[in-house]
Amino acid sequence: MDRSPESDPAEEPQSAYPQDAREVGHGPYQPHEPGYGLDQPGYSPYEDEIPDPQTRMLAIKNAKAYLLKTSTKSGLNLYDHFANILTKILDEQPANTVDIIENISQDVKRAQFRKKMDTLRDEHVIPPTVEAAEKYKALFVKEGGEDEQEELEEEMGQPSLPNVMETAFYFEQAGIGLSRDESYYIFLALKNLINVQPIQTCRFWGKILGLEMNYIIAEVQLREEEEEEEETEEEGEEIIAEEQNEMDEAEEDEQKEKEPEPPKSTYKPPPDIPKEANGTGTNKYVYFVCNEPGKPWVKLPPVTPAQIVCARQIKKFFTGHLDAPVVSFPPFPGNEANYLRAQIARISAGTHVSPTGFYQFPVDEEEEADTYEENLEFEPPPVAEMVESLATWAHHVKEILKQGRCVWIKPAQKSEENEEDEEEEEEEEQEEERGQALLTLISEDEGIKNIPAWTVQASTDLIPEYAVAILQSNRWPGAYAFASGRKFENIYFGWGHKYNQENHTPALPPPAEAEFPSDPGITERADPTVEEEMAFKAAQEEALAEAEEEENEEVEDD
Repeated sequence: MDRSPESDPAEEPQSAYPQDAREVGHGPYQPHEPGYGLDQPGYSPYEDEIPDPQTRMLAIKNAKAYLLKTSTKSGLNLYDHFANILTKILDEQPANTVDIIENISQDVKRAQFRKKMDTLRDEHVIPPTVEAAEKYKALFVKEGGEDEQEELEEEMGQPSLPNVMETAFYFEQAGIGLSRDESYYIFLALKNLINVQPIQTCRFWGKILGLEMNYIIAEVQLREEEEEEEETEEEGEEIIAEEQNEMDEAEEDEQKEKEPEPPKSTYKPPPDIPKEANGTGTNKYVYFVCNEPGKPWVKLPPVTPAQIVCARQIKKFFTGHLDAPVVSFPPFPGNEANYLRAQIARISAGTHVSPTGFYQFPVDEEEEADTYEENLEFEPPPVAEMVESLATWAHHVKEILKQGRCVWIKPAQKSEENEEDEEEEEEEEQEEERGQALLTLISEDEGIKNIPAWTVQASTDLIPEYAVAILQSNRWPGAYAFASGRKFENIYFGWGHKYNQENHTPALPPPAEAEFPSDPGITERADPTVEEEMAFKAAQEEALAEAEEEENEEVEDD
């Protein structure tokens, strides 16, 4: 019902309930406050009177201040929230906006939600799958040198790249080996190695575990031209080192001539044992290693007898860094790369086997030679026979002697001043060592107390006609071999340590050397007393007097 313009607003009835007053009023502002609102007494939208501008502006400011109040829970205010809702509605212009206004309000609130974060924000974490893809990405890129490598393989008639996946399949029958993905990555890494290096033959030797990183090892044979170049380089380095030593010795001799000679030591160091030439003995093959497929291959240096002898006396875990020092007693002559090469030589000499009769000595060579060839007339025994008897397996790598070489050599004798020393050295000469001949049966290997040296079994008993013979070394845990028909292979997965029933005990230091023998020439003498000096002088005077008398007598006789 319309209100009459003559009626007095003050005469209108007021509600007795406070909530009715709030509905008439504007927000929390009460009628007694200044700037109550647009509907306060004295103004009505139905009246033609113009309200006071100051009162209207004050009401607008109070209303906006109320809308700008920040929530203590979400940190938002109603004014910005309404503005974002209207902006979203005007931008999207959805149909039936009034029906979905609540959903729009929720979407706006979700978009403004922020997680409480520290001042230092976390770095973006790359998923492991992305890291693995970036790591192995280079393995799947075909390089330009592969066509040339294929042409060389066609000329040679035998591919230098080994079929790693086929080998992994046979070892997988007995639950041995790596995952299929890692085997394929190693397959591609060996392919890249062959494309870069002048390799004649290549083989996946195995994987040695480390504390920080592992070693993937490739056993290769370089072409003859490359081996000759390496030998000349090594000989040149040895000549330069010898010349430098001679110059240093000459300088030391000059200094010794100027200075008085100190007491000479009686210690005689053992003679240096030369390393075996490339392509023979412990250095028959060249080894490349990398920590993971896709990383660059690193060539290991040749092994020396001193390194092998010392490696037998120590037991160290590998770190995965080739330049890491080997802290041990006795001191190891080299870093981790040399220790790794020594362990590879020891494992290869003790665990690389093949079916008996697969290899044979050439007609012109003797049995003690280091060369053998494949027997084309070889007929593989059945798997059941290879499992029952160890006589069907034979070593095709020479045994390493105590000297640290596969072929014994007489130590070089240094020239001595006295003949007596030479005679003593002849008496102390070492007797010539002889190891097992090449292609010796593994049934002749000595066991470890009650443990046999080898354990052989079939890959399955359920389907024996398709079983594979699996040979396991108990001396070197992690060394395996398989044989199926004319196919066989050796592989190693382990820490690179030899089995020992007892805990490893480091070698004791040598006993302390005895004191230098004391003799009148170097022993300090006590000062004489006065009486001894007087007696010494009297004895000298008497001796002079006697000598004068004898001279006088001789003169008188003449």
